[in-house]
Amino acid sequence: EPMTGYTMLRNGGVGNGGQPWVLRWSSRIRLTWLSFTLFIILVFFPLIAHYYLTTIDDADDAGKRIFGPRTGNELCEVKHVQDLCRIRESVSEELLQLEAKRQELNSEIAKLNLKIEACKKSIENAKQDLLQLKNVISQTEHSYKELMAQNQPKLSLPIRLLPDKDDATFPLPKSNRNCRLHNCFDYSRCPLTSGFPVYVYNSDDYPFGSSLDPLIKQAFEATVRTNVYVTENANIACVYIVLAGEMQEPVMPKPTELEQQLHSLPYWRTDGHNHLIINLSRKSETQNFLYNISTGRAMVAQSTFYDVQYRPGFDIVVSPLVHAMSEPNFLEIPPQVPVKRKYLFSFQGEKIESLRSSLQEVRSFEEEIEGNAPADYDDRIITTLKAVQDSKLDFVLVEFTCKNQPKTSLPTEWALCGERDDRLELLKLSTFALIITPGDTRLVISAGCTMRLFEALEVGAIPVVLGEQVQLPYNDVIRWNEAALIIPKPRITEVHFLLRSISDNDLLAMRRQGRFLWETYFSTSDNVFSTVLAVIRTRIQIPAAPIREEPAVEIPHRSGKAAGTDPNMADNGDLDLGPVETEPPYASPKYLRNFTLTAMDIYRNWNSAPGPFHLFPYTPFDPVLPSEAKFLGSGTGFRPIGGGAGGSGKEFQAALGGNVPREQFTVVMLTYEREEVLMNSLERLNGLPYLNKVVVVWNSPKLPSEDLLWPDIGVPIMVVRTEKNSLNNRFLPWDEIETEAILSIDDDAHLRHDEIMFGFRVWREARDRIVGFPGRYHAWDIPHQSWLYNSNYSCELSMVLTGAAFFHKYYAYLYSYVMPQAIRDMVDEYINCEDIAMNFLVSHLTRKPPIKVTSRWTFRCPGCPQALSHDDSHFHERHKCINFFVRVYGYMPLLYTQFRVDSVLFKTRLPHDKTKCFKFI
Repeated sequence: EPMTGYTMLRNGGVGNGGQPWVLRWSSRIRLTWLSFTLFIILVFFPLIAHYYLTTIDDADDAGKRIFGPRTGNELCEVKHVQDLCRIRESVSEELLQLEAKRQELNSEIAKLNLKIEACKKSIENAKQDLLQLKNVISQTEHSYKELMAQNQPKLSLPIRLLPDKDDATFPLPKSNRNCRLHNCFDYSRCPLTSGFPVYVYNSDDYPFGSSLDPLIKQAFEATVRTNVYVTENANIACVYIVLAGEMQEPVMPKPTELEQQLHSLPYWRTDGHNHLIINLSRKSETQNFLYNISTGRAMVAQSTFYDVQYRPGFDIVVSPLVHAMSEPNFLEIPPQVPVKRKYLFSFQGEKIESLRSSLQEVRSFEEEIEGNAPADYDDRIITTLKAVQDSKLDFVLVEFTCKNQPKTSLPTEWALCGERDDRLELLKLSTFALIITPGDTRLVISAGCTMRLFEALEVGAIPVVLGEQVQLPYNDVIRWNEAALIIPKPRITEVHFLLRSISDNDLLAMRRQGRFLWETYFSTSDNVFSTVLAVIRTRIQIPAAPIREEPAVEIPHRSGKAAGTDPNMADNGDLDLGPVETEPPYASPKYLRNFTLTAMDIYRNWNSAPGPFHLFPYTPFDPVLPSEAKFLGSGTGFRPIGGGAGGSGKEFQAALGGNVPREQFTVVMLTYEREEVLMNSLERLNGLPYLNKVVVVWNSPKLPSEDLLWPDIGVPIMVVRTEKNSLNNRFLPWDEIETEAILSIDDDAHLRHDEIMFGFRVWREARDRIVGFPGRYHAWDIPHQSWLYNSNYSCELSMVLTGAAFFHKYYAYLYSYVMPQAIRDMVDEYINCEDIAMNFLVSHLTRKPPIKVTSRWTFRCPGCPQALSHDDSHFHERHKCINFFVRVYGYMPLLYTQFRVDSVLFKTRLPHDKTKCFKFI
């Protein structure tokens, strides 16, 4: 059958057997179609469904939706689907933002990495530069030392020559009259570095001591006990001093006995070299008992000398010791103004014996007198002075006969009339005081003349000495022409014209200089003895001993508190006057001129009021006045004045320049139980340029709180304890002050750094003056005829308050040790006026006004507790102080000035009702 079917299919015929094949073929086709359809449904339908599901949200309106309008029950409007859609959208946005931030941070990291690399390179370069600078500095210092070693010899103190116990004798000069320092003084006992030791014999150990005037003896012993040069070791002494007068006449030893007693002194050494015999006179009638005594090589200091007895440059003419055991009362001394007094000149005296009648007596004393007697001008003087008195052109008072018994005097000497008080009352009314020297020109000076000179200077009568041959006290070191008129006797007819022609300014200058000489050299026993020693020390060129400094007793305190930055301190306006770098504390060089001062400036030091330290010990800091064009020696060489490195801009900011290119200042701050105010003031000093240290004068007996933490301002803070509460403590020369410049400042003063720096720069240009900020002035009260203190705003001033002012430490020594004690007592009594006292002192010494800087008139910090100056009685006390100080000084030393120093960057702000002052820039 299969064969048959095949045959039928082959032949294309249809037989009865063809129907089953068709069925099979159709069923086979249906199966294929079904498989294909299922494949299409299973593959494409999910794809199409996925596509339409992803595009559902893109259809904005119902017409575009794939599935057409739908009801609320349909799929896309189900809540959780919408939430899922929003979450997906939010996550997508956050992912995009995070990606942007990541890219930004990556960019910043890349930039910072570049900066880090640049900084590393800069640090490396800076390290290299610093190393190079250190090498350059080291090389420069080495080169500097080499240059100094080449150009300046190495200096060291000279080897001290120790004297032998048994001094080798050297030949005497032909005559004792020929004794001078070079042939009668043993320099080997007085090395430059010896300190000038002086041995004083105890007069009670020798017979002549019982004949001495008790007052002079007591005053001399009291002075010796306090003198800095006196030593008890006679083996090292430079000079040996013997007090031999004034002697009391009833018990005075005979000349031969006194000579024998002097020669038997244990250290006389056969000829008395390096000995000084002092004969002090307390009365005008003191006799010249040493005239017929052989003094050998010993120096003699007394008030009476004959020319055959006096050895210039070797012996010393001393002033009389009037105030032996009492201090002069400055309040009883008449004022120096008005300049002209009732009488143009006055003279009272009586001549006991004429010249010719006394010559024979003088010849008996000294047989070497030769030649004819000199002309006696006394008769001509009497006639001329009486004629001036009778002319009535000026009020003059001359009396040539004493109303009472005249004092005892030497032959041809004009004896004093009356008692001392009566003579002083007349001199207080006299502009000039005539002093007629003895008629015998061989009497070069007498006790009577020195007494007249003493009394005239004491009350302010200008001495007029008739007789140019006279040897006035200490004449080889004092320029007497600045305080007295020395006129030859032949010019007696021209004296009246000369006295009338002197101007008021010159009169006041001479009277003031005479007052200075009297106070410094004549007034007390201490001054007389110190002057005698100073004359000898000056002659042999030994510098004075250093003056005593006030030892600072430090109060322990804890420091470490970080000082804050006051915004007022940081706001310096347009000014930037500080250095580029803060220099470590640097002390001012000391004793630059202690050896050269004695040799170079003898007359300036002895005759100028600013420097009486030839008498007193030497100050460490010699004030350099602007007019002194000198080279000041320092430990490393010479520093020429005028070699500043200033300029403008950065150069001016970086260096002080000027005469002393390297210098700092010390702040001295007085405080009393105001700890909070004090701490704030100290913090304001943080970072202040050129500040050496701060000395806090703790004026309270109550110590600071133990838990008080003091600020760290970059420089040492020294808290000094005082013995008592006194405003004078502000000006004590504390040994902790190591700079010449002192900035005295109150604990509540509020000054900016630029103002302080500007004041410091100005002070360096005027080192001898007070330079400060708040100015004040004095005024004359016509109704009450007295002086007033005025603090009103004014274009004129005469004082600068020391609550914020610069001054030289030199004036601290003068204020504490030289200024009259009555002024310091007044300051303690009122607890006031110490600033006025300092202004009086400096103006009196320099005859210059202070300098005000900037336009500031006040300096108190806002919000601080009230100070003493706010009390109503403050100004009344200051009125009293000014008038009291004027009485002590004898005149008004304050000087007015319209000068004010401002920086070109300062702007003056004045009230609208004030007229603008001139200012000097």
